[in-house]
Amino acid sequence: MKLLDVVALTEDLPESGLHRGQVGTIVEAYEPGVFEVEFSDLTGKAYAIETLNASQLMTLYHQPIGEKTLLV
Repeated sequence: MKLLDVVALTEDLPESGLHRGQVGTIVEAYEPGVFEVEFSDLTGKAYAIETLNASQLMTLYHQPIGEKTLLV
């Protein structure tokens, strides 16, 4: 994971009002495996910023990973 990666929560964070599956963007990388993640609505307005461990996140991809491509 790195700066500006799009990530999703892998667990609920009830104390922050965040739930598994919510999508955010890494806006700061601290020590290895610790990131500040900004959660924004569809208009771009931030509704939460949390410091999270890599184990609480999964990277989302918007294109094929590696060599495999789908022919249509």
